[in-house]
Amino acid sequence: MSDIAATASAAPPVDVSASLPARLAKGFVGRLVIIVPYLWLLFFFLVPFVIVFKISLSQSAISMPPYTPVLDFSSGWSGFVGKLKQLSFDNYLWLTQDALYFKAYLSSVVIAGISTILTLLVGYPIAYGMARAPATIRPTLLMLVILPFWTSFLIRVYAWIGILKPEGLLNQLLLSLHVISEPLVILNTYTAIFIGIVYSYLPFMVLPLYSSLEKMDYSLIEAAKDLGCPPTSAFWKITFPLSLPGVIAGCLLVFIPAVGEFVIPDLLGGSQTLMIGRTLWNEFFSNRDWPVSSAVAVILLLLLIVPIMIFQQAQARAQEQGK
Repeated sequence: MSDIAATASAAPPVDVSASLPARLAKGFVGRLVIIVPYLWLLFFFLVPFVIVFKISLSQSAISMPPYTPVLDFSSGWSGFVGKLKQLSFDNYLWLTQDALYFKAYLSSVVIAGISTILTLLVGYPIAYGMARAPATIRPTLLMLVILPFWTSFLIRVYAWIGILKPEGLLNQLLLSLHVISEPLVILNTYTAIFIGIVYSYLPFMVLPLYSSLEKMDYSLIEAAKDLGCPPTSAFWKITFPLSLPGVIAGCLLVFIPAVGEFVIPDLLGGSQTLMIGRTLWNEFFSNRDWPVSSAVAVILLLLLIVPIMIFQQAQARAQEQGK
C-alpha cells in the first residue's frame, strides 16, 4: 500500500486548465459536424419549400409575379395580419376536382416505377460483374460508369433522338441486317421514355449496388456451394439479401427524380405524354398560374418525402429489434 501511495504521489498532476481549450475545440467541431447537414437542409430544402407553399396559398393575379403575395411584412404587422385572411386552400381543392392532375400523378408514378425496375434489371448484372472483376481493373470500370456524367444531360437525351427516330441509327442498322423490313416506331412512345430514363439514371443504380456487392464476403458463396447449394439458390439466399441496402438506395435514387422528370418525356415521349413534370411546366410557363403549379409541386413533394420517412422509420425500428 505504501508503494502505491508513493507512486501516486510521484505522478505528475493533471493540468485541467491546459486541456480545457482542447475539450472546447473538440466539442465545437463535433457540434459543427452535426449542424452543417441541418443548415444544408434548411437553406436548400426547407426555405424553398416554404416559399413554394406560401405561393400555393395565394391567388392568381395579372401582375408580376402573377399572384397576390401573402405572408409578408411589406405592409407591417397589421398588413401581415390582414393578409392572413387571404390564405386559401382553393388551389388544392382545384387539384381534386380536375382529373388531369390525378392522371398525371398516376402516370408519373407508374412510368417511374417501371423505369426503376428496368434500371435495376440492367444495373444489377453490371454492378455484380464490376464487384467480381479483378481489383486491378475495378477503378477503370468505375470510371466508365461515371464517364457519362462528363457530358451534358441534355446532349445525351438529344442523342437518343438521332438513334430512335424512324431514319435513325437503330433502324438503319436493323434494316441493313435484314432484321426488320420497315422502320420501327420508337420515338414519341413510352418505350422511348423508358429507354431514356434507364440510360440516364443507370449510374445512380450501379454505384450503390457496386458499393454493397464489393463489401460482401464471397466466402459465404463458396461455403454454400460446398454444402451443395445451387448457384441460383445461393444468389437469392445470400447475395441478393446482402445487397438489399444497395438495391433500396439505387431504387430511391432512380425513382425520386424519375417521377418529376420533364426533359426525357418532352423530347422522347412527344406532346401526348402525360407526366407531372410536363404539367408543372405548362402551369408555370404556359398558363402562368403559379399558385396552382406550386400546389402541384407541394403535393408531389409530399408524395415522395412521406414514403421515404416511413421507410426510414421502419428501417430504424428493424435495426433496434435486431440489436
